[in-house]
Amino acid sequence: MPRFWTAVSIAVATGAVAIGQGAAATPSFIKGEVTCSFYDGISDDLLTGGLGKSGLEASIPPPTGGSPTASDLRRLAIYNNYRALVPTDPGGGYGTLFGPNVLADGTVTDGEGPVAGTECLAFAGSASGRENVTLMVQVPATFEPAEACIVTAPSSGSRGVYGAIGTAGEWGLKNRCAVAYTDKGTGTGAHDLQDNTINLITGERSDAGAAGKDSIFTARLSDTTRDAFNAATPNRFAFKHAHSRLNPESDWGLDVLRSIEFALFQLNALCAEGEAPFACAGPITPDDAVVIASSVSNGGGASVRAAEQDRKGLIDGVAVSEPNVNPRPGGEFGIRQGTGEPLFDHSRSLYDYTTAVHVYQACANLAPANAPAPLNTAGSAERCASLLDKGLVSGATTEAQAIEAQRILNEEFGLLVEQNLVQPSHWALFVPQAVAVTYANAYSRARVTDNLCGYSFGATDPATFEPVPLDESAEAILFATSNGIPPTGGVNVINNDSMGGARRDQDSRSPSTGRADQNLDGALCLRSLADGADPATRQKLTGPLNALAKRLAASIRQNRADGDLGGTPTLFVTGRNDGVLAPNHTSRAYVGLNQVVEGSGSNLRYYEVKNAHHLDALTILDVTFGVDLFADKFVPLHHYFFQALDIMLDHLRNGTPLPPSQVVRTMPRGPRPDPSSAPPPLTLANVPPINPDPPAADRISFEGDILSIPE
Repeated sequence: MPRFWTAVSIAVATGAVAIGQGAAATPSFIKGEVTCSFYDGISDDLLTGGLGKSGLEASIPPPTGGSPTASDLRRLAIYNNYRALVPTDPGGGYGTLFGPNVLADGTVTDGEGPVAGTECLAFAGSASGRENVTLMVQVPATFEPAEACIVTAPSSGSRGVYGAIGTAGEWGLKNRCAVAYTDKGTGTGAHDLQDNTINLITGERSDAGAAGKDSIFTARLSDTTRDAFNAATPNRFAFKHAHSRLNPESDWGLDVLRSIEFALFQLNALCAEGEAPFACAGPITPDDAVVIASSVSNGGGASVRAAEQDRKGLIDGVAVSEPNVNPRPGGEFGIRQGTGEPLFDHSRSLYDYTTAVHVYQACANLAPANAPAPLNTAGSAERCASLLDKGLVSGATTEAQAIEAQRILNEEFGLLVEQNLVQPSHWALFVPQAVAVTYANAYSRARVTDNLCGYSFGATDPATFEPVPLDESAEAILFATSNGIPPTGGVNVINNDSMGGARRDQDSRSPSTGRADQNLDGALCLRSLADGADPATRQKLTGPLNALAKRLAASIRQNRADGDLGGTPTLFVTGRNDGVLAPNHTSRAYVGLNQVVEGSGSNLRYYEVKNAHHLDALTILDVTFGVDLFADKFVPLHHYFFQALDIMLDHLRNGTPLPPSQVVRTMPRGPRPDPSSAPPPLTLANVPPINPDPPAADRISFEGDILSIPE
C-alpha cells in the first residue's frame, strides 16, 4: 500500500511519461495538471467519502463548517449524489440488496463498506478553458491487472463528477474495476453574476477573474454586459448546462470515450510514478481490460452514444439503466404494448414531450384518475382555465378540462398510462419545469442575458418569492448540493415577466391571463420553440425567438442517436412507470431503431421492469412523511441495474449468453399494515431476477415492423 498522499500533481503536460515497461503520450485532450489523492479506506475512502453505509443513510448531512475545504465539499457531494439516486429508506433494499456493505457477490456484511484506493481528477477540453469537462478515475486498491476492468460512470442528469458514485461507481468499485467518471461538460458550474464567483474543479468558490481557465464554468460576458445585466436583473446565476452555449449533450459520447482513455492512461501513469494502489504488472492496454460503458439516465444515454461513436474498440459491452437516449425518427416501425394499437409517432425528443408536460400537467393533475397519485399537491384549476381560454383544452368543468389535458399527453404525445401515476409528484417537485427551462437554453445556445422566455435563475425570498442574494453559506457548498439544474442548492427558477414583478416561477402570475396559473405564458413560450409556432394561435415564430427555435432544432438533431451499436453487447433496463424519460420515445424507440439498423446482428437486450420508475430515491419521502407514497407502489430499478451489470460482466468474461429481451414482473411491497408501522421490507420475492429463459408471454420481440411489449 502506498503512503497516504493528497493533492499530488502528476506532471503530464510534457507530452509523455514513463509507463511500466514502455511509454505513453499524454492524451491531447487533458488540460493542465492531473491531481491524484490516495484514500486509506479508514479516515476517508472512494465510495462513501469516509461516511460509510451508516453515514450515507443518515438524514443529517455531514458538516462543512463556515469555510468548507475541498475535502469537506467532496464528502458532501458524495453524500448528496449517492442519496439522490439510490433509495436509502429502511426496508427498501439498501443494506440488503445493494449498498456499500453488500459485496459484489450479494453477501451482506456488517461493515460500512469503505473502498481504499486512488482518485485522479483533471479537466478535458480546448486550451481556451471554455469546455473544461471534468474527468475522474477511481482505482480501488483491490484492482487486479490480470483481470483488469473499467466501468464508465458519466453523471446522471446535469450532476457534477460524483453524480454516478452510487450507481455505476459503487458497482465498479465493488467489482474491483477502475471507474471512469465524467460530468459530461454540465456539472455544477454555477456562476454568481452579482459577485462574479464560480466553482473550481475541487468545488471551492473563487473570483472568476482570478480563476481564469481553471473555472468549471464562467459565463462569457464582458464586465460592461454583466454590470448592465446585474443592474436590470440583480442576484442571478448562470449555470453551465443551460448557459455554456456549447450544447454539451452533443459531446456526451465523446466525453465518455475520453474518460476511458484517461482511465487507461492514469492506471499506467500511477505505475510509472510508483503510486499505484495495486500491484503493477506491465502496461495495461485496451485489449487487456474489459470495458463496460454504463450509468443511468443522462449518463446511460451518454454511454450509449459512446458505443455508437467508438472507433478505437475501447468498449466491450454496455449496461445502462433508464438511458436518456434520443433515437433518430423515421425508423418506420411501430411500438405495441399488449394488444393495443401500435404507436408510430414515437422517438419524440426529450424537449418535445417535456415541454408538452410543462404545458398540460398542472391541469391533468386534477383528473379523477390521478387522485391516487402520490404527492399530487400542485394541480391548478387556474391552469385549466387558462388552457381553456387559449383553446388548448375543452370541457365545461375543471374536471373535464383535466381529463382532456391527460388525454392529450397520453394519446397525442405517446406518454404511457403507467407514467400518469408518477407525473403529479414530478410536477410538485418541479422536475419537468426545470428540465424544460434548462434544455431550452442549452439547445438554443441562449445567452444568460437573453432571459429566454422570461426565465432566469436566482435565490428567492421564502415569504415574498422575490429574487434575493443567495445566502453565503449556501453558495459556498453549491458544488456539493447542486444537481446542475435549478431549482437546486437554494437557486430557483424565476419568472421575470410575472405580473407585479419577478417572482419564483410556481408562485408567479401570467400577464396574458391575469391568473396565478403557474406561469402558463412561460410554458407556452418554451413549447413554441419545439414547434417553431405559437401553441395557441399556430402562427409561425418570427424574429429572435424564431432564430432560437432554429438553433434548438439543430442542436436536437446533433444529439440524435443512430441506433448502430456495431454488434456491441448491450443491456437496457427501464421502468415502465418512468415519468422523466418516456419509454416510447427513449428505450423502446431505440430498441426498435436498433433492430431496423442492425437486424440479426444486434446484440441489444431490453428489460422493461413493471412497477418501477425513474426516481428510486423518492421512497425516502415515505419515511419523511410517515405515509405510503412510493414504497408501497414501486420497486427499486437500481436493483435491476446492478443485475444487468452482473450479467454483462459474466457475459464478457465467461461467454454466458445474455438473457432475451423481456418484461420483468415485480411485486411492490404494498401498504404498511397500520399508520404507526413501517412499510413491509423488500425481499427477493418482490424483485424476481431477469430470466435467462423467460416464458413466451414475457418476451419482447420485433417482427416485421412492430416492436411488441407484453402487457
